[in-house]
Formats: sequence, structure tokens, C-alpha cells
Amino acid sequence: MTSSLAEFKETQSQDAFSLQNERLLKVRLEAVTIQARQGSMVAYQGDVHFEHAGSGMKRLVKKVATGEGVDLMKMSGSGEVFLALQAQEVHLLQLNDEELTVNGQNVLAFDAGVDWDIKKVEGLSGVLTGGLFNVKLKGTGTVAVISDGPPVLLDVGSAPTFCDPQAAIVWSQGVQSSIKTDASLKSFVGMGSGESVQVAFSGQGWVLVQPSEGRVHERVSGSNQSGGGIGGLLGNLTG
Repeated sequence: MTSSLAEFKETQSQDAFSLQNERLLKVRLEAVTIQARQGSMVAYQGDVHFEHAGSGMKRLVKKVATGEGVDLMKMSGSGEVFLALQAQEVHLLQLNDEELTVNGQNVLAFDAGVDWDIKKVEGLSGVLTGGLFNVKLKGTGTVAVISDGPPVLLDVGSAPTFCDPQAAIVWSQGVQSSIKTDASLKSFVGMGSGESVQVAFSGQGWVLVQPSEGRVHERVSGSNQSGGGIGGLLGNLTG
């Protein structure tokens, strides 16, 4: 049979994390145990085990307080698993005893040896915003994040940097974030610019920004939706 499917053959990379293509992540579980976003598995081969990733009491309390969460599942075994989310682009970041801050809606998977925690964005009342939270990842290992379209990497140290809250997807150690608001009357009565809340970045390092305010999608753990408003910013993790 004549076919043009050869270009889609499985990659033969021996790395634990590798890109099958720009929208599909391949993980070799012989080499690593991972935590991945629940619902992100699209296929697997071999002997793969799935289990809910427990949050621990501290993070569980934070999840209850915010009312938001992105469930994780632990994957282990001797096979290969393919991960994706709404055909968004996948990017691999390597931590070497370092720390990253990630928008929870953009976390796809990470090495199970990487520690994580939920942090509140300071500088603005949670009552007004619906809650602003992000995820800290720290340690050594690979982190896979997703972006809705090709992102841009901005050097925070070179100039004052501001981003739409849902567009900033990950930033490096050494970068601090705060909230910049336009609290004028016009902003509240619908006559403002439509950009009344931004995240301001300072320090030394970089921020990765997607060309989108994020996709609205249903959470695996319930019918609530996130990502379309300020309350969807940097959703926290429960895995």
C-alpha cells in the first residue's frame, strides 16, 4: 500500500522526555516517573500504571481555599506514554537545582522528583480578582509546559515588562511578579481600555508569553471551567 504516513512514525529518541511533534509529548517511563495533568494522556504502549497524585495537607488546604485546581496523576511503569492537551504546543524546560513559576493552566507534566507548591500572587485583593495563584516548581528534572500558539521569550532585566494575566505562562528564578491595576472609574463601568489588570515582572531572568489569553476548557475533576477570566489565572494544582 502506498502511503504518506511515514512522516508520523514514532520518534526513536532515548531521552525520558521528547517531542513526538510540536503538539505531542512522548515520555519513556523506563527512565522516569512523572506527574502529568489529568486527562492529558492520549495514548500509551507497554506496562503503564496510573494513580492519583496525592496533594498533601498543606496544598489541599490551599486548594479548598481557592476553590480551583488542576488534578495530577502519577504515571510509572515500563512503557511509553503520549501526552497532549487541546493540540497546544509543548515546550520542554530543564531544571538543574532551580525554580520555575508556572501558570497552572499551562502545566502538562514534570519529573516526579521535582517539588511543587501553590503560591498566591501578591498585590491585589482576592475578592476583586477571584483569586490569583501560581505554581512553584523546584529541583532537578524536566518540566513540560503548553502554550496556545508559538510563544515569545522576553528578557525581564532589559526593560520593564508587563503581561496579560493569562498570557504569561512561565518565568524563571530571579523574576518577581506583582499586580498592576488601573482602578479608575472608567475601568469599572466598562469604559476603560479592557487591559485594567496586568502582571508586572521585575528582576533578572525571562518570562515566556503565549499569543493568547488561554483556552477555556472543562476540568477533569468537575464541571467548573477556568482560563477565561481573571479567576482562571495561574490555576493551582492538587496532585
